Amino acid sequence: MAGPGGDMQWCFSQVKGAIDDDVAEADIISTVEFNHTGELLATGDKGGRVVIFQQEIENKNQPQFRSEYNVYSTFQSHEPEFDYLKSLEIEEKINKIRWLPQKNAAQFLLSTNDKTIKLWKISERDKRPEGYNLKEDDGRYKDPNTITSLRVPVLIPMDLMVEASPRRVFANAHTYHINSISVNSDNETYLSADDLRINLWHLEITDRSFNIVDIKPANMEELTEVITAAEFHPHQCNTFVYSSSKGTIRLCDMRASALCDKHSKLFEEPEDPSNRSFFSEIISSISDVKFSHNGRYMMTRDYLSMKIWDLNMENRPVETYQVHEYLRSKLCSLYENDCIFDKFECCWNGNDSVVMTGSYNNFFRMFDRGHRRDVTLEASRENSKPMQVLKPRKVCAGGKRKKDEISVDSLDFNKKILHTAWHPQDNIIAVATTNNLYIFQDKVN
Repeated sequence: MAGPGGDMQWCFSQVKGAIDDDVAEADIISTVEFNHTGELLATGDKGGRVVIFQQEIENKNQPQFRSEYNVYSTFQSHEPEFDYLKSLEIEEKINKIRWLPQKNAAQFLLSTNDKTIKLWKISERDKRPEGYNLKEDDGRYKDPNTITSLRVPVLIPMDLMVEASPRRVFANAHTYHINSISVNSDNETYLSADDLRINLWHLEITDRSFNIVDIKPANMEELTEVITAAEFHPHQCNTFVYSSSKGTIRLCDMRASALCDKHSKLFEEPEDPSNRSFFSEIISSISDVKFSHNGRYMMTRDYLSMKIWDLNMENRPVETYQVHEYLRSKLCSLYENDCIFDKFECCWNGNDSVVMTGSYNNFFRMFDRGHRRDVTLEASRENSKPMQVLKPRKVCAGGKRKKDEISVDSLDFNKKILHTAWHPQDNIIAVATTNNLYIFQDKVN
C-alpha cells in the first residue's frame, strides 16, 4: 500500500482463535470494532459472546516489536431466545458492536443481536475493601455484642479484575432483524435499523424509542426494497444516511421533520446498460455504508465494488474501486451456492486516505485514494510468522496464468473476509476469517 514514503508493507502481527479445521458455528466471528483510541478491540461471534482485546504498552527499547493485543475481557452478551407469539427462534449472534466515547475510567459499548440492543459497562477493579466493623473478612455478620471498638475500613490492592455489567437493555422495538446500530455525535442518542424501519433511542431511556424512518408499505406484496445499513454523520448530529437493497443511499436531516421518510438527498448511480444481467439487482444491493472521519465523504460497498461519494454530489460517486471484478463471470455459481448474498463490510484508515474491504479465499483489498494504487493481501496460517511481510496476491481472470497468480477457479468461496477494522490512529488492521482474528501492522524499518 502506498504510504507517504513510497510503498507501505504490511506484516503479520497476531492471530487469535483455534487452528482446527472443524469450526464450531458459535465461534464464527460476526463483527469487529476498535474503540475510539484503538486501545481496545472488540469482536462478537455467533455464540453471543463479546471478546475484548487490549493493546499492551509498547516496548520503548525495541520499536520494531510493536504492541500486541491480548484478551482483556470475555462475556456472554446475548442468549438464544424464543418468540412465542411468532414461534420464532431469536439467535444469540452479535450483529454489531459500537463503542461509546470514553468519559471516565470505565468503557461502554452497545451490542445487538437480531432483536435486542444492550449497553455494557466494562470496568476494572484492583482494590478491595477490608476491615468492616459488622462483617468478618469472609462476609459473615458479627455478633454486635462482641464489637468493642470501631475501625476504619481500608482499601487493599488485589489482582486486576475486569467486570462487564449490562447497564441498559433496549428491547421490543424491532419487528424485523436489526442490521445496524450507530452512536450519534451528541453521545446521548443512537439509531438502530432493521429491514424496514430506523429507530432513534436515548442511551438513558430503554422503554421507548422514536421511529424516524418507516419504509414498510401498507401491502407487503408491494415491497420492493429493504434497508441494508444506516449510520449517523460523525459531526452533524441531525444527519444520518441509510442504504437500500436497490443500491441507493438516502441522506436524511432530522431537523426537517420527526419522521424522515422524505430524504434530503438521494445518492444513486445510473446503471450501465452494457452490464445489465439477471443478477444486476442482487449485486447492486449495498451491504455497508461508512462516513469518512472528516464527514465529507461516505463509502458504500456492494457485491463487486466499493464507491466513495462526495456528500455534495448525488448523481455519481467520485471514486469507484473494483474489489473482485473477476467474479462477474462466476455470478451464476455464486448465486447457486448463496455466496452472492454475502454482506461484505468496509472501513477507512485513520486519515481517510486508504479504504479496505474483504473478499473470498481469505483475501482482503486496500485502495490508496491519493496514489490510485491497490493491493490484494491474504490472511492465512501460512503467512503467520512474527513480523513476516505479506506478499501481494494476484488473481488471474482468464488467459495464460503467470507464476504467482491464482486462478479464479481455485478460489475457496467458503473462506471469506466479511468483517474488517482499521485502528483509528495507527496502521494496525484487524481482519476476521471465519473463527480467527488476524492482526496486521505496517512494517517498522
